[in-house]
Amino acid sequence: MSDVLVLDHEATLAALDPHRLMGAVSEALVAVARGLASAPARTAALAPNGLLGAMPGYVPGLGLAAKLVSVFPDPERPGRSSHRGVVVLFDPQDGSPLAVLDAEPITAWRTAASATHSALALAGPGPVVVVGTGAQARAQVALLAVVRPGTPVTVAGRDPQAARTTAALHPEGRAARDIEGAVRESATVYCCTGATRPVVRRAWLAPGAHVSSVGGSHGPELDADTIRDADLFTEWPGAADTQPPSGAHELQGLPVGRRVTLLGSVLAGEAPGRRSPEALTVFKSTGHAALDVAAAHVVHGTVTGRLAQ
Repeated sequence: MSDVLVLDHEATLAALDPHRLMGAVSEALVAVARGLASAPARTAALAPNGLLGAMPGYVPGLGLAAKLVSVFPDPERPGRSSHRGVVVLFDPQDGSPLAVLDAEPITAWRTAASATHSALALAGPGPVVVVGTGAQARAQVALLAVVRPGTPVTVAGRDPQAARTTAALHPEGRAARDIEGAVRESATVYCCTGATRPVVRRAWLAPGAHVSSVGGSHGPELDADTIRDADLFTEWPGAADTQPPSGAHELQGLPVGRRVTLLGSVLAGEAPGRRSPEALTVFKSTGHAALDVAAAHVVHGTVTGRLAQ
C-alpha cells in the first residue's frame, strides 16, 4: 500500500483536466451504451438523515474503480445536499489499489461532463441557464467556462449572492432575478439542485428546449408534464428500470412502450438525438460508476504524468 496515491479534495480537483475529462466521460458513456462496461446498479445503506452508496465499475481502456459516497442534507444550506466519500482506483490486471481520491470533485465534475455532452449533442442554439448554486452547479459553470467560454451563461437560484458568486466562475456569466424567468428565456437548462420536489415546470420551457437534469437524489427535479412531453435520454437503462437510489425519481413508472435513449448511443452515432427543432429533450442523469472510473483515470494519469516529468 505504500505506493498508493492518496489525494485530498484540492489535489483531486487540480488533476481533473477538463478536456481530458470530457474525452474520458464520452468514452465511458459509449462503453455503457454498447454493453462493454461492467457496473452493477448502485446500492445504498439508508441512514436516518441520508444514504451511503456503493458504486463499483470497470470500463475497458479506462480502468477499475469503486466509489463510496454519502449523500446527506446540509443543515447549513436548506434544500441542498452534500456528497462526501472516496473513489479507489485499482489496477485492472492484478487488482492492486493504485489511488484513493476525494469523491466530491470527481462526482461533481464527471456529472457536469455528462450533462455538457448531452447539451452539445442534443440542444439547439440559444441562451443557457444553470439552475442551482451548490457544488454541482459550480462545477457545471466552471466546466462550461472551459468548453464554452464564449457562450453566455445565466445562473438562477434562491440565494442571489450565491447565484452571483457561481456566475462569476464563467467569463460570460450573470445572475438571474428568478428561476422561472431565466428558464423561459433559455434554450438549454442545466438543473443542478438537491431538490425533493420539481424546480422546473413544463410550462416554463420554450419550444425546442433541452434540459440536463443531474440533481434530485432525494426526489424529482422535473415535473411529470416535462417527462411526459420530452424525448428522454439517460446514461444507462437502469435510470428508468430500477428504483431510486439507482434509478431516477422522474423516470419511475413510465408507460409501457415508452423508451429512453442512451446518451452514449447518440455520441457514437448509433441512435438519433433531436427529432426536430421544436422537440423537447431531457437528459436525466442518475450518475454511473463508469463515469467515476473515467474521472479517476484522468486524475491518476495527470498526477503520474507530472511525477514522471
